[in-house]
Amino acid sequence: MLRKIKALAAIVAVVGFMSSCSLTMPVDATSNPVGDKVGTAKATGFLRVLFFNQDASIQTAAKNGGISKISTVDIKQGDILGIIQTYETIVTGE
Repeated sequence: MLRKIKALAAIVAVVGFMSSCSLTMPVDATSNPVGDKVGTAKATGFLRVLFFNQDASIQTAAKNGGISKISTVDIKQGDILGIIQTYETIVTGE
């Protein structure tokens, strides 16, 4: 019986470590009307410190979407096993 409990605990631990998390949070909103355009900028890093000159800024996201008047800004963060982190800036506007 104890062997089964240990095996089950090990399986739960492995599944927990192999899972990834993703969270999208609002950052800012303006009084501009929400437009049809959406722009994104993404950066992927390793071990929380190695990002190798990537740009996930609001300005880059707006430029990528052809947006001149920003309405909303959201940030989406993802993490896989604490090894790979992703940050995506999502901008909407006209």
